[in-house]
Amino acid sequence: MDVTTVADDVVVIHDGVHVRRFDGLASDEEHELDGHRVRTLPRPAGALRSRFATVNDVHFGEVEAGRLGDETLGPVQRVPPGDDPYPEVMNRSAVAEIEAIDPAAVIVKGDLSLDGTDEEWAAFEACYRPPFGDRLHVVRGNHDAYRHQAAYSGDAWIELPGIAVALLDTAIPGATTGRLAPEQLQWLDERCAASTVPVIVMGHHQQWVGRPGGRRSEGYFGLHPDSSDLLDGLAARRPSVLAYAAGHTHRHRVRPMRLSGIPSIEVGCTKDFPGTWAEYRVYDGGVMQVVHRISSPEALAWSESCRHLYSDFGVDYESYALGTLTDRCFVIALR
Repeated sequence: MDVTTVADDVVVIHDGVHVRRFDGLASDEEHELDGHRVRTLPRPAGALRSRFATVNDVHFGEVEAGRLGDETLGPVQRVPPGDDPYPEVMNRSAVAEIEAIDPAAVIVKGDLSLDGTDEEWAAFEACYRPPFGDRLHVVRGNHDAYRHQAAYSGDAWIELPGIAVALLDTAIPGATTGRLAPEQLQWLDERCAASTVPVIVMGHHQQWVGRPGGRRSEGYFGLHPDSSDLLDGLAARRPSVLAYAAGHTHRHRVRPMRLSGIPSIEVGCTKDFPGTWAEYRVYDGGVMQVVHRISSPEALAWSESCRHLYSDFGVDYESYALGTLTDRCFVIALR
């Protein structure tokens, strides 16, 4: 049984495919719910200015969850013949839940596809574009650029009531790892310096958050250490920047940046366990991140089957992917 979601007014508990949702709760108070003592989040001061949503690692075109290259280890999960592909099931259900909050924007932080084919991108567009139209903002991930494709490339500045989102293209065509070019950082610096509202920076690759004197790998799986440090330095001198949020790792985790101290956030994937999307509630006095587990019966049936991916490699994917409650749901303070 997992307490999967906590906001200022709601708690959601999942027991396998069974869902218990408790609405209308008082904020910043402890509640006894199904044997769990759960404290709701404090509501930031002031008015609710806007809500927006993000997804990442949606992976249209994928047919095997848990496959690592040519490895025969697993378990590898597939849907039965004749069933809808699991990326279609998970993303269709995510879209329905996101529509229900009437978001000001929906931001997709990369890995739209398995291999960046026209058919995979068409499936992504068919799922996300009709319900959200010009509220949809998309950047590529490494899976979308392995063959040096240029679709969904480039940075974007997204202005919403009470907040701006700087969406960065961190992909290196042909590579798994990520980077930020000097011109991207200059663009971001100028935008953040001029912004009259708080800024959340987003991209596909998670940030390297190292210790002084720690190991710096040129092949780091996420955002290159040099780019990561430069992003941290930018945040340290631009107090408008509240956080950096990414995907790529298929896990939920939050760590403080070393210099600026602001959150460096990773949000889990939509396509398998636990199957999530993130909501951001923007108040005058702060921003609340609320991660939701996709809860349609068909989505839960699939994501539950993926709890133990990679166990043959000695990986506790269940704990890795879900993270802690405080990795998923928290308030991002103004600076």
